[in-house]
Amino acid sequence: MYLNCKTYFSLRYGTITTKDLVTTARNMGITSLALTNVNMTADVWTFVKECHAKDIKPIIGLECRNAHTFKYILLARNMEGWFHINRFLSEHLQNETPFPDRAPVLPGTFVIYAWGACAPDQLTAHELIGIRPREVNKLFRVDTLKYKHKLVILHPVTFQDAAHYELHCVLRAVDQNILISQLPPATTALPDECWLLPADLLEHYERYPHIVQNTLQIMEACELHFDFKVQRNKKYLYGSAAADRDKLRELAYEGMLDRYGADNAEAKYRIEKELKIIEDQNFNAYFLITHDIISYAQSQGFFYVGRGSGANSIIAYCLRITDVDPIALNLYFERFLNPYRSSPPDFDIDFSWRDRDEVIKHVFKTHGGEYTALLGTVATFQENAIIRELGKVYGLPKKEIDRILDTPFELKLDEDSIQQKILGFCSLMTKDGKAFPNHLSIHAGGILISDAPIHQYCATHLPPKGFCTAQMDMLQAEAIGLYKFDILSQRGLGHIRDSLDIIKANKGVEIDIHAIKDFTADENVKKQLRTVNTIGCFYIESPGMRQLLKKLECDDYLTLVAASSIIRPGVAQSGMMRQYVENFRNKDKVTYLHPVIEEVLSETFGIMVYQEDVIKLIHAYADMDLADADIIRRSMAGKYRGPDAFLKLQEQFFSNSARMNRPIEVTKELWRQIASFTSFSFSKAHSATYAVESYQSLFLKTYFPAEFMVAVINNFGGFYNRELYFRELQKTGVTIHAPCINNSSYPTRITGDDVYTGFIHVEGLEEAWINRMLAERSQYGPYASLDDFTERMQPPPEQLDILIRIGAFNFTGYTKKELLWKSSLLLRSKDPNADHVLPLFYEPAPDCKLPQLAYHAHEDAFDEIALLGFPLCSPFSVLEHDQSPYVTVREMTERLGETVRALGYLVTTKHINTSQGAPMCFGTFLDREQAFLDTVHFPESFRQYPLQKSGFYILEGRVTKEYDVILLEISYMRKIGYFEDKNFLTRQKAVNL
Repeated sequence: MYLNCKTYFSLRYGTITTKDLVTTARNMGITSLALTNVNMTADVWTFVKECHAKDIKPIIGLECRNAHTFKYILLARNMEGWFHINRFLSEHLQNETPFPDRAPVLPGTFVIYAWGACAPDQLTAHELIGIRPREVNKLFRVDTLKYKHKLVILHPVTFQDAAHYELHCVLRAVDQNILISQLPPATTALPDECWLLPADLLEHYERYPHIVQNTLQIMEACELHFDFKVQRNKKYLYGSAAADRDKLRELAYEGMLDRYGADNAEAKYRIEKELKIIEDQNFNAYFLITHDIISYAQSQGFFYVGRGSGANSIIAYCLRITDVDPIALNLYFERFLNPYRSSPPDFDIDFSWRDRDEVIKHVFKTHGGEYTALLGTVATFQENAIIRELGKVYGLPKKEIDRILDTPFELKLDEDSIQQKILGFCSLMTKDGKAFPNHLSIHAGGILISDAPIHQYCATHLPPKGFCTAQMDMLQAEAIGLYKFDILSQRGLGHIRDSLDIIKANKGVEIDIHAIKDFTADENVKKQLRTVNTIGCFYIESPGMRQLLKKLECDDYLTLVAASSIIRPGVAQSGMMRQYVENFRNKDKVTYLHPVIEEVLSETFGIMVYQEDVIKLIHAYADMDLADADIIRRSMAGKYRGPDAFLKLQEQFFSNSARMNRPIEVTKELWRQIASFTSFSFSKAHSATYAVESYQSLFLKTYFPAEFMVAVINNFGGFYNRELYFRELQKTGVTIHAPCINNSSYPTRITGDDVYTGFIHVEGLEEAWINRMLAERSQYGPYASLDDFTERMQPPPEQLDILIRIGAFNFTGYTKKELLWKSSLLLRSKDPNADHVLPLFYEPAPDCKLPQLAYHAHEDAFDEIALLGFPLCSPFSVLEHDQSPYVTVREMTERLGETVRALGYLVTTKHINTSQGAPMCFGTFLDREQAFLDTVHFPESFRQYPLQKSGFYILEGRVTKEYDVILLEISYMRKIGYFEDKNFLTRQKAVNL
């Protein structure tokens, strides 16, 4: 009888969680229930699973609304009906067309209209009219027996109670971005749309038992058959299981020949082992589809990196899905795929953000739009966002909303009634730690490729990107056996991809960027690692990583792989990073619990660094199967459900250890260490793929530093702001020019040893207008002068002003002040609305005598600071302050333990709390020699001398050293300006007078 139930996935409308909807129904004795969310299918399969768990018959459907207007309810009689409902909804969402007043004939469906929407005698076989309890009195003069097969009970369930009805109204106001006092009643549900006990509901229809009977017959006719255990990804790429199996084998051995040669027995053994597991798990097509994506990328010259646990697979390595050699790193395939894994894994393939959309287009074209969709997600309301939204609904000013947010939660309860309401609703919307869904969004990189049409499972919508996106998140997809392919974009790959193009254009050199073994063996690249000259390089440029690399004296691949893992927060905060460095620097003093542990962990000096270490230890120490070892790892990390299975494996670990005569105390201690480590461990395959990309970046920086840094700048940097990358670019010996109307492009451009800053970096320039200016230059040649430029472009005054101030007309030989003076006369003589026509003869510009204008070198730097955010020259060259008394980083190596004064230009900061909760900070500065100065600001110092915005700081503190890393422990600090010396200001005033 409950044919119109909604959850909070009726976005900004419903207030009931999916689980609570089913649980409440079960507690009320309801045995059949329909979910009909408003224009949404996002939680259907969660609903179905919950119903099965509670012995309730699930019915699925849809409530169709045009904005605030109810049109009808669609119910799926079977899976065919559900397919047609999804397709119908998707067409309207994607085309942004309203639903028609009468639903079309959709096979396998029922349609329920509201009373009064159409006459009963006009209904077709599958159409019905719903009667709400408050509408029963309208049947007084109607011969309902005449239409007894057309009338059903329609009692909407939208919220739980009066408090949630008020929340519903608030959500409707949020949705319309209006005050709660302005909320039109027509846009909300009625207050009676909450649960009624079955007996109370039936009481309304006691004079019309035939309506009750027809409702039950309609519910009985809806029968959903769906097997959650079936894998629903595209089954075959080449038409059959046998063809896919043979093709994967062929590709694997072709790749082996290229990667290992023809006679590598270990490679052959691993390939055969993996092929069997892949075949048994029906995963052939998954590998082949990923290989097809990679092949397309290679054919288009797109750079990519395959990362994640897929790097444990030798077949992935042979198919060039990854560039990590699992034999060289002793990686186990079972970490990626094994017979006991509850959910199949996926490959993470990273592309440049410029190339990713083309790859996605290829996937849609290859597998068909009907079977392909981007994986969706539903963004939720976060607590601060809820308070802000509700504050706006109740008309609170921004300052008062900020005060609510800034006040500890327990202190807010004594505030006024509006604040209490807001906090009460906030609590309702974050119940059990799960925030309310807010709006549809897109998964970061997931793509679904289904064996059946996507609309068999959910509806799709069309975000601005232009790719159909499923109304289903990753958990829903996995629940029904539909596993994603991850096609991701990463800015670091943009650095590499653009570097290759820039190097080819500027140096005429083509690079095989996948020659990883050559890169890791290159002595110059090793030197770069040892000296931590890694700014701009993926994952190894942050201050923390650079310090770690220095402590580890890193100059090889394996050490870099380890560093990529132990730098992660969980490992670092547990103290294991410090212990690893200690053991690394004192290899001869490392003690092992047992010889087997030494054999397994000798590479990492007795420290478990990777998830694979857990698998290898359990396998070697307790003689357990690798797949069972991975289950133990996943269970300890909270990623495996099944306590009984885990307890059996734990018993097996101890019994196997006893059988192999392992000392019980060692066994217990090893189990404790495994348990404490697993919760924050990191896959070695992940670290290895990160290290591969780090080496690719590092190779380019080593041999083509200027081109590489230009690529970094054009991809909007990395860990640091763009100023630091311009500083790094200066170190390469090139000449950096201000943006120039005749030499610059929209991005930064390098030609020979000259770099022309891109217009993209200039604050206030309009992209469309700049592109028009560049097109004019391309078509008709360089601009001869300011006069020529204004004649051809008729620039808006503010745009011309910016171009002059940033130095775009330096080639004319005039100063900026002269150009600004002249431009005002030129623009005054031009008609801004005139058509752009190149004249046969140029009229001479107005002749005028310019006054003698004062000029100082600082002016260019300050124009650049205003328009770029930083000066193109070294900021130390602009600073009017005596820099000679300050110690440089180079000199600090001779001043260990001493208190010194340094002058630093702030680069970045990292704020943390001590174990007692006190705030402290780490800083990174540049000194006047462009060397990095790392500082430590302990709580007392940080409280007295807090860091402010970027700029120059006088730093005083004690010089310390930890494993080759020089640190300055700050005891005093003061920020200074560019004109710190007063005598300079006095001189400047005299000049101006």
